[in-house]
Amino acid sequence: MKVKVVIADDHQIVRQGLRHLLERELDLEVAAEAEDGRSTVRLVRELQPEVVIMDVAMPDLNGIEATRQIVGEFPKIRVIALSMYADKRFVTNMLKAGASGYLLKDCAFEELVRAIRVVLNHKTYLSPGVTDIVVKDYMNGSPPGEASVFSVLTPREREVLQLMSEGRSTNRIADCLHVSVKTVETHRQQVMNKLNLRSVAELTKYAIREGLTSVEN
Repeated sequence: MKVKVVIADDHQIVRQGLRHLLERELDLEVAAEAEDGRSTVRLVRELQPEVVIMDVAMPDLNGIEATRQIVGEFPKIRVIALSMYADKRFVTNMLKAGASGYLLKDCAFEELVRAIRVVLNHKTYLSPGVTDIVVKDYMNGSPPGEASVFSVLTPREREVLQLMSEGRSTNRIADCLHVSVKTVETHRQQVMNKLNLRSVAELTKYAIREGLTSVEN
C-alpha cells in the first residue's frame, strides 16, 4: 500500500513540482494539494494521509496553526515543514505545534524523500541549518520572560489576528470562522489589549514578525 501525502503550499508551481517528483517514488502517492492552511486541515480530515508536506507561511490559516490542529486531532499523521524561512521563531513554533520535520526549500529533492522515510519511522528530521538553530536554542534556553504570539494569544485570537493582517473585513472573518460579527469584534479587542497595539498596521507588522502571516500574503 502506498503512503498517502498531502502537499500544502500557496504557490501552484511548487505544488505541481513536488507532486511530479513525489509520484516518481513507487511507494508514495500524492492524495491532494492545498493552497492554504484551512483547506489543508479539511483535506486531512477527509483523506487522513500518512504525511503532510506543509509550507509555513500560507494565507487564511498559516502552517503553524494548521499543523497544531492536524496533530492535535490526528497524532499519527506526520507533518514535515518545507519552508523558505530558517528563522528561529518559525522553526521552534512549527516543532512545538507538532511537526516531525523541518526542511528548507533550497534542499535537494532526495532530502525531502529521506525526511519522509525518517518521520514515518517515528523519528524527527531537520535540515542541517535548522538543526543548528534548534541546538543553539536548546543550549541557550529561552530568555526569561520572552513571550511569543503562541503563549500570549489563544488559537482563535491568532486566527483572527492573521485574517485581520491579511486585510479581511470583520464580516468576512466572521463568515470564514463561522462565528458572529460580535464575536470577531470581541476577539479583535482582546488581541489589541493583550498586545498593547492600537492599529491594523501595528498588528500586521506583529503578525509578520511572529510568523502568522508573510509579506506576500
